[in-house]
Amino acid sequence: MEKSNLSRLKNCMYRAMRGEELTIGFLGGSITQGSLATKPENTYAYRVFSWWVKTFPQAEFHYVNGGIGGTTSHYGAARAVNDVLMYQPDFVAVDFSVNDEPDTFFQETYEGVIRKLLCWQSAPAVLLLNNVYYDTGMNAQEYHNAVGDWYRVPHVSIKDTVYQRMKNGEYTRNELTQDGLHPNDKGHGLLADEIIAFLEGVKENLHVKEEDITMPEPMTSNAYENAVRLTIQNCTPELFGFHADAEEKMGHLDHFKNGWIGKKAGESIVFEVTASCIAVQYRKTIRKPALRAKLTLDGDASKAVLLDGNFDEDWGDCLYLEPVLHHGTKTKHTVEIEILPDKMKAAEALTPFYLMSLIIA
Repeated sequence: MEKSNLSRLKNCMYRAMRGEELTIGFLGGSITQGSLATKPENTYAYRVFSWWVKTFPQAEFHYVNGGIGGTTSHYGAARAVNDVLMYQPDFVAVDFSVNDEPDTFFQETYEGVIRKLLCWQSAPAVLLLNNVYYDTGMNAQEYHNAVGDWYRVPHVSIKDTVYQRMKNGEYTRNELTQDGLHPNDKGHGLLADEIIAFLEGVKENLHVKEEDITMPEPMTSNAYENAVRLTIQNCTPELFGFHADAEEKMGHLDHFKNGWIGKKAGESIVFEVTASCIAVQYRKTIRKPALRAKLTLDGDASKAVLLDGNFDEDWGDCLYLEPVLHHGTKTKHTVEIEILPDKMKAAEALTPFYLMSLIIA
Protein backbone atom coordinates (compact mmCIF):
# COMPACT_ATOMS: atom_id res chain seq x y z
CA MET A 1 0.00 0.00 0.00
CA GLU A 2 1.40 3.37 -0.99
CA LYS A 3 1.22 6.23 1.46
CA SER A 4 -1.81 8.49 1.04
CA ASN A 5 -1.14 11.78 -0.68
CA LEU A 6 -2.40 14.68 1.45
CA SER A 7 -1.59 17.56 -0.90
CA ARG A 8 -5.24 18.44 -1.61
CA LEU A 9 -6.18 18.30 2.06
CA LYS A 10 -3.22 20.43 3.09
CA ASN A 11 -4.07 22.91 0.37
CA CYS A 12 -7.59 23.19 1.84
CA MET A 13 -6.14 23.93 5.25
CA TYR A 14 -3.71 26.52 3.89
CA ARG A 15 -6.58 28.24 2.10
CA ALA A 16 -8.65 28.18 5.31
CA MET A 17 -5.74 29.72 7.20
CA ARG A 18 -5.67 32.52 4.62
CA GLY A 19 -9.35 33.24 5.32
CA GLU A 20 -10.75 31.97 2.04
CA GLU A 21 -14.25 30.65 1.42
CA LEU A 22 -14.55 26.84 1.33
CA THR A 23 -17.30 24.26 0.94
CA ILE A 24 -17.25 21.08 3.03
CA GLY A 25 -19.23 18.22 1.49
CA PHE A 26 -20.38 14.72 2.40
CA LEU A 27 -21.66 11.95 0.11
CA GLY A 28 -23.06 8.67 1.37
CA GLY A 29 -26.00 6.76 2.77
CA SER A 30 -28.21 6.98 5.85
CA ILE A 31 -25.39 7.44 8.38
CA THR A 32 -24.14 10.43 6.42
CA GLN A 33 -27.71 11.72 6.11
CA GLY A 34 -27.86 11.52 9.91
CA SER A 35 -30.10 8.55 10.73
CA LEU A 36 -30.74 8.11 14.48
CA ALA A 37 -29.02 11.35 15.47
CA THR A 38 -31.43 13.39 17.56
CA LYS A 39 -30.77 16.56 15.57
CA PRO A 40 -28.73 17.52 12.49
CA GLU A 41 -26.04 19.18 14.60
CA ASN A 42 -25.29 15.82 16.27
CA THR A 43 -24.49 13.96 13.06
CA TYR A 44 -20.89 13.05 12.36
CA ALA A 45 -20.99 15.13 9.18
CA TYR A 46 -22.03 18.33 10.91
CA ARG A 47 -19.55 17.76 13.73
CA VAL A 48 -16.74 17.43 11.19
CA PHE A 49 -17.96 20.57 9.44
CA SER A 50 -17.97 22.32 12.83
CA TRP A 51 -14.34 21.33 13.33
CA TRP A 52 -13.42 23.23 10.18
CA VAL A 53 -15.39 26.26 11.36
CA LYS A 54 -13.86 26.28 14.84
CA THR A 55 -10.32 25.46 13.71
CA PHE A 56 -10.16 28.14 11.04
CA PRO A 57 -12.34 31.02 12.33
CA GLN A 58 -10.86 33.42 9.80
CA ALA A 59 -12.37 31.44 6.90
CA GLU A 60 -15.95 31.21 5.65
CA PHE A 61 -17.40 27.71 5.30
CA HIS A 62 -20.44 26.21 3.61
CA TYR A 63 -21.96 22.81 4.44
CA VAL A 64 -23.33 20.33 1.89
CA ASN A 65 -24.76 17.02 3.06
CA GLY A 66 -25.45 14.66 0.16
CA GLY A 67 -26.38 11.64 2.27
CA ILE A 68 -29.38 9.58 1.16
CA GLY A 69 -30.46 6.55 3.18
CA GLY A 70 -30.35 3.10 1.64
CA THR A 71 -28.26 4.09 -1.39
CA THR A 72 -25.12 2.56 -2.86
CA SER A 73 -22.17 3.93 -4.79
CA HIS A 74 -23.95 2.82 -7.99
CA TYR A 75 -26.53 5.54 -7.34
CA GLY A 76 -23.82 7.77 -5.88
CA ALA A 77 -21.91 7.83 -9.15
CA ALA A 78 -25.02 9.04 -10.97
CA ARG A 79 -26.06 11.67 -8.42
CA ALA A 80 -22.71 13.01 -7.19
CA VAL A 81 -22.92 16.10 -9.40
CA ASN A 82 -26.44 17.18 -8.42
CA ASP A 83 -26.10 16.39 -4.72
CA VAL A 84 -22.54 17.55 -3.94
CA LEU A 85 -20.26 18.49 -6.83
CA MET A 86 -22.35 21.28 -8.33
CA TYR A 87 -21.62 23.23 -5.13
CA GLN A 88 -17.89 23.13 -6.03
CA PRO A 89 -16.73 21.47 -2.79
CA ASP A 90 -13.20 21.79 -1.49
CA PHE A 91 -13.43 18.72 0.76
CA VAL A 92 -15.67 15.64 0.40
CA ALA A 93 -16.00 12.70 2.79
CA VAL A 94 -17.45 9.60 1.10
CA ASP A 95 -19.12 6.60 2.74
CA PHE A 96 -20.95 3.74 1.03
CA SER A 97 -19.22 1.00 3.01
CA VAL A 98 -22.32 -0.52 4.63
CA ASN A 99 -24.64 -0.16 1.62
CA ASP A 100 -22.30 -1.56 -1.03
CA GLU A 101 -21.81 -5.30 -1.09
CA PRO A 102 -18.16 -6.40 -0.71
CA ASP A 103 -17.69 -7.44 -4.33
CA THR A 104 -16.13 -6.34 -7.60
CA PHE A 105 -19.34 -4.82 -9.00
CA PHE A 106 -19.53 -2.26 -6.21
CA GLN A 107 -15.77 -1.78 -6.26
CA GLU A 108 -16.21 -0.60 -9.84
CA THR A 109 -19.16 1.70 -9.07
CA TYR A 110 -17.23 3.06 -6.07
CA GLU A 111 -14.25 3.82 -8.28
CA GLY A 112 -16.66 5.72 -10.51
CA VAL A 113 -17.59 7.92 -7.54
CA ILE A 114 -13.98 8.51 -6.52
CA ARG A 115 -12.80 9.37 -10.02
CA LYS A 116 -15.76 11.70 -10.52
CA LEU A 117 -14.84 13.55 -7.32
CA LEU A 118 -11.11 13.69 -8.01
CA CYS A 119 -11.60 14.91 -11.58
CA TRP A 120 -14.11 17.61 -10.70
CA GLN A 121 -13.24 21.21 -11.51
CA SER A 122 -12.90 22.30 -7.86
CA ALA A 123 -10.36 19.46 -7.24
CA PRO A 124 -11.73 18.58 -3.79
CA ALA A 125 -9.72 16.80 -1.14
CA VAL A 126 -11.37 13.40 -0.75
CA LEU A 127 -11.54 11.29 2.42
CA LEU A 128 -12.93 7.75 2.45
CA LEU A 129 -14.98 6.68 5.47
CA ASN A 130 -15.68 3.06 6.38
CA ASN A 131 -18.68 2.53 8.65
CA VAL A 132 -19.55 -0.95 9.92
CA TYR A 133 -22.31 -3.33 11.00
CA TYR A 134 -21.72 -3.45 14.76
CA ASP A 135 -23.19 -6.95 15.17
CA THR A 136 -21.08 -8.63 12.49
CA GLY A 137 -18.16 -6.33 11.64
CA MET A 138 -19.17 -6.48 7.99
CA ASN A 139 -18.54 -3.70 5.48
CA ALA A 140 -17.03 -3.19 2.03
CA GLN A 141 -13.83 -1.49 3.16
CA GLU A 142 -11.50 -4.12 1.69
CA TYR A 143 -12.83 -3.32 -1.78
CA HIS A 144 -13.26 0.41 -1.19
CA ASN A 145 -9.88 0.99 0.41
CA ALA A 146 -8.18 -0.81 -2.45
CA VAL A 147 -9.62 1.93 -4.67
CA GLY A 148 -8.48 4.56 -2.18
CA ASP A 149 -4.96 3.15 -2.13
CA TRP A 150 -4.86 3.07 -5.94
CA TYR A 151 -5.51 6.83 -5.99
CA ARG A 152 -3.60 7.45 -2.74
CA VAL A 153 -6.72 8.87 -1.12
CA PRO A 154 -6.74 8.65 2.71
CA HIS A 155 -9.33 6.62 4.57
CA VAL A 156 -10.69 6.43 8.11
CA SER A 157 -12.15 3.12 9.30
CA ILE A 158 -14.72 2.83 12.09
CA LYS A 159 -14.35 -0.95 11.82
CA ASP A 160 -10.67 -0.65 12.71
CA THR A 161 -11.19 1.83 15.56
CA VAL A 162 -14.53 2.31 17.34
CA TYR A 163 -15.78 -1.18 16.49
CA GLN A 164 -12.60 -2.78 17.83
CA ARG A 165 -12.87 -0.80 21.07
CA MET A 166 -16.47 -1.98 21.41
CA LYS A 167 -15.37 -5.60 20.90
CA ASN A 168 -12.73 -5.11 23.59
CA GLY A 169 -15.38 -4.00 26.08
CA GLU A 170 -14.81 -0.23 26.11
CA TYR A 171 -18.41 0.28 24.95
CA THR A 172 -21.47 -1.90 24.68
CA ARG A 173 -23.16 -2.18 21.32
CA ASN A 174 -26.29 -0.45 22.67
CA GLU A 175 -24.23 2.52 23.84
CA LEU A 176 -23.36 3.25 20.21
CA THR A 177 -26.30 2.12 18.11
CA GLN A 178 -29.92 1.11 18.60
CA ASP A 179 -30.13 -1.13 15.53
CA GLY A 180 -26.59 -2.44 15.07
CA LEU A 181 -25.85 -0.10 12.18
CA HIS A 182 -26.89 3.54 12.58
CA PRO A 183 -25.00 5.39 15.31
CA ASN A 184 -26.85 7.26 18.03
CA ASP A 185 -25.60 10.66 19.18
CA LYS A 186 -22.70 9.07 21.07
CA GLY A 187 -21.85 6.88 18.10
CA HIS A 188 -21.91 9.83 15.73
CA GLY A 189 -19.65 11.69 18.15
CA LEU A 190 -17.11 8.87 18.25
CA LEU A 191 -17.25 8.56 14.47
CA ALA A 192 -16.61 12.29 14.09
CA ASP A 193 -13.76 12.06 16.62
CA GLU A 194 -11.93 9.57 14.39
CA ILE A 195 -12.19 11.86 11.35
CA ILE A 196 -11.24 14.92 13.39
CA ALA A 197 -8.23 13.13 14.87
CA PHE A 198 -7.08 12.37 11.35
CA LEU A 199 -7.61 16.00 10.26
CA GLU A 200 -5.74 17.25 13.34
CA GLY A 201 -2.84 14.99 12.43
CA VAL A 202 -2.72 16.45 8.94
CA LYS A 203 -2.84 19.98 10.35
CA GLU A 204 0.07 19.25 12.70
CA ASN A 205 2.16 18.14 9.72
CA LEU A 206 1.30 20.87 7.25
CA HIS A 207 5.00 21.62 6.92
CA VAL A 208 5.71 18.16 5.48
CA LYS A 209 5.82 18.54 1.73
CA GLU A 210 3.67 16.21 -0.38
CA GLU A 211 4.90 14.90 -3.70
CA ASP A 212 3.14 15.77 -6.91
CA ILE A 213 1.06 12.88 -8.26
CA THR A 214 -0.92 12.37 -11.44
CA MET A 215 -4.26 10.66 -11.96
CA PRO A 216 -3.57 6.96 -12.62
CA GLU A 217 -5.36 4.82 -15.14
CA PRO A 218 -8.51 3.19 -13.72
CA MET A 219 -8.11 0.21 -11.43
CA THR A 220 -11.28 -1.52 -12.68
CA SER A 221 -13.13 -1.44 -16.00
CA ASN A 222 -14.52 1.88 -14.68
CA ALA A 223 -17.78 1.88 -16.62
CA TYR A 224 -19.57 4.07 -14.05
CA GLU A 225 -17.46 7.22 -13.76
CA ASN A 226 -19.71 9.02 -16.24
CA ALA A 227 -22.99 7.44 -15.12
CA VAL A 228 -26.06 9.53 -15.94
CA ARG A 229 -29.44 9.49 -14.23
CA LEU A 230 -32.37 9.91 -16.63
CA THR A 231 -35.51 11.58 -15.23
CA ILE A 232 -38.24 13.80 -16.68
CA GLN A 233 -35.71 16.65 -16.54
CA ASN A 234 -33.46 15.21 -19.24
CA CYS A 235 -35.34 12.37 -20.92
CA THR A 236 -38.54 11.99 -22.97
CA PRO A 237 -39.50 8.32 -23.29
CA GLU A 238 -42.62 7.17 -25.11
CA LEU A 239 -45.56 6.96 -22.71
CA PHE A 240 -48.35 4.45 -23.21
CA GLY A 241 -50.52 5.16 -20.17
CA PHE A 242 -47.67 6.11 -17.83
CA HIS A 243 -47.57 9.82 -17.01
CA ALA A 244 -44.76 12.13 -15.99
CA ASP A 245 -44.89 13.22 -12.35
CA ALA A 246 -45.78 16.93 -12.40
CA GLU A 247 -45.11 17.59 -8.71
CA GLU A 248 -42.16 19.85 -7.99
CA LYS A 249 -39.12 18.25 -6.37
CA MET A 250 -38.12 20.00 -3.15
CA GLY A 251 -34.48 19.18 -2.42
CA HIS A 252 -32.38 16.05 -2.80
CA LEU A 253 -34.30 14.15 -0.10
CA ASP A 254 -37.65 14.61 -1.86
CA HIS A 255 -37.08 11.29 -3.58
CA PHE A 256 -40.22 10.29 -5.42
CA LYS A 257 -40.42 13.19 -7.84
CA ASN A 258 -39.26 13.83 -11.43
CA GLY A 259 -40.23 10.27 -12.37
CA TRP A 260 -43.05 8.46 -14.15
CA ILE A 261 -46.18 6.84 -12.71
CA GLY A 262 -48.07 3.76 -13.88
CA LYS A 263 -51.50 3.00 -12.43
CA LYS A 264 -53.11 0.26 -14.52
CA ALA A 265 -52.18 -3.13 -15.95
CA GLY A 266 -50.95 -2.86 -19.49
CA GLU A 267 -49.65 0.69 -19.20
CA SER A 268 -46.08 0.96 -20.43
CA ILE A 269 -43.15 3.28 -20.98
CA VAL A 270 -40.37 2.84 -23.54
CA PHE A 271 -36.85 4.28 -23.50
CA GLU A 272 -34.18 4.25 -26.18
CA VAL A 273 -30.71 4.71 -24.68
CA THR A 274 -27.14 4.25 -25.81
CA ALA A 275 -25.11 2.55 -23.08
CA SER A 276 -23.25 -0.57 -22.03
CA CYS A 277 -24.64 -0.50 -18.47
CA ILE A 278 -28.30 0.09 -17.61
CA ALA A 279 -30.13 0.04 -14.29
CA VAL A 280 -33.73 0.84 -13.40
CA GLN A 281 -34.54 2.79 -10.23
CA TYR A 282 -38.04 2.46 -8.84
CA ARG A 283 -39.94 2.72 -5.58
CA LYS A 284 -40.42 -0.29 -3.36
CA THR A 285 -43.11 0.81 -0.95
CA ILE A 286 -44.35 -0.21 2.49
CA ARG A 287 -47.84 0.85 1.35
CA LYS A 288 -48.72 -2.65 0.23
CA PRO A 289 -50.13 -4.08 -1.91
CA ALA A 290 -48.39 -2.23 -4.73
CA LEU A 291 -48.35 -2.74 -8.47
CA ARG A 292 -45.62 -4.77 -10.12
CA ALA A 293 -44.10 -4.32 -13.55
CA LYS A 294 -41.85 -6.19 -15.93
CA LEU A 295 -38.86 -4.78 -17.77
CA THR A 296 -37.95 -6.08 -21.20
CA LEU A 297 -34.56 -5.22 -22.66
CA ASP A 298 -34.24 -5.12 -26.45
CA GLY A 299 -37.50 -7.03 -26.89
CA ASP A 300 -36.19 -10.24 -25.31
CA ALA A 301 -39.27 -11.41 -23.38
CA SER A 302 -37.49 -14.59 -22.25
CA LYS A 303 -35.22 -12.48 -20.02
CA ALA A 304 -37.82 -10.04 -18.68
CA VAL A 305 -37.04 -8.65 -15.21
CA LEU A 306 -39.73 -8.45 -12.52
CA LEU A 307 -39.99 -5.06 -10.82
CA ASP A 308 -41.94 -5.62 -7.59
CA GLY A 309 -43.16 -2.41 -5.98
CA ASN A 310 -43.76 -4.16 -2.63
CA PHE A 311 -41.04 -3.63 0.00
CA ASP A 312 -40.32 -6.37 2.54
CA GLU A 313 -38.84 -4.01 5.14
CA ASP A 314 -40.81 -1.63 7.36
CA TRP A 315 -38.47 1.36 7.75
CA GLY A 316 -39.89 3.30 4.81
CA ASP A 317 -40.06 3.36 1.03
CA CYS A 318 -36.91 2.23 -0.74
CA LEU A 319 -35.11 3.83 -3.71
CA TYR A 320 -34.49 0.45 -5.27
CA LEU A 321 -31.87 0.17 -7.99
CA GLU A 322 -31.89 -2.92 -10.24
CA PRO A 323 -29.04 -3.46 -12.74
CA VAL A 324 -30.35 -4.94 -15.99
CA LEU A 325 -27.22 -4.66 -18.15
CA HIS A 326 -23.60 -4.66 -16.94
CA HIS A 327 -20.69 -4.47 -19.38
CA GLY A 328 -22.95 -5.20 -22.32
CA THR A 329 -22.46 -3.94 -25.85
CA LYS A 330 -22.38 -0.17 -26.07
CA THR A 331 -25.12 0.44 -28.62
CA LYS A 332 -28.70 1.67 -28.74
CA HIS A 333 -30.91 -0.35 -26.41
CA THR A 334 -34.68 -0.38 -25.93
CA VAL A 335 -36.03 -0.58 -22.39
CA GLU A 336 -39.77 -1.28 -22.02
CA ILE A 337 -41.50 -1.31 -18.63
CA GLU A 338 -45.08 -2.60 -18.49
CA ILE A 339 -47.47 -2.75 -15.53
CA LEU A 340 -48.54 -6.29 -14.70
CA PRO A 341 -52.10 -7.33 -13.80
CA ASP A 342 -52.85 -8.37 -10.23
CA LYS A 343 -55.31 -11.21 -9.94
CA MET A 344 -56.02 -10.56 -6.27
CA LYS A 345 -56.77 -6.84 -6.30
CA ALA A 346 -58.35 -4.25 -8.54
CA ALA A 347 -55.86 -1.65 -9.79
CA GLU A 348 -57.59 1.08 -7.79
CA ALA A 349 -56.71 -0.77 -4.57
CA LEU A 350 -53.00 -0.95 -5.35
CA THR A 351 -50.29 1.64 -4.76
CA PRO A 352 -49.17 2.96 -8.18
CA PHE A 353 -45.84 1.93 -9.65
CA TYR A 354 -43.32 4.77 -9.40
CA LEU A 355 -40.40 4.74 -11.81
CA MET A 356 -37.74 7.11 -10.49
CA SER A 357 -35.12 6.93 -13.24
CA LEU A 358 -32.90 4.93 -15.52
CA ILE A 359 -29.21 5.07 -14.70
CA ILE A 360 -26.99 4.49 -17.71
CA ALA A 361 -23.24 4.30 -18.14
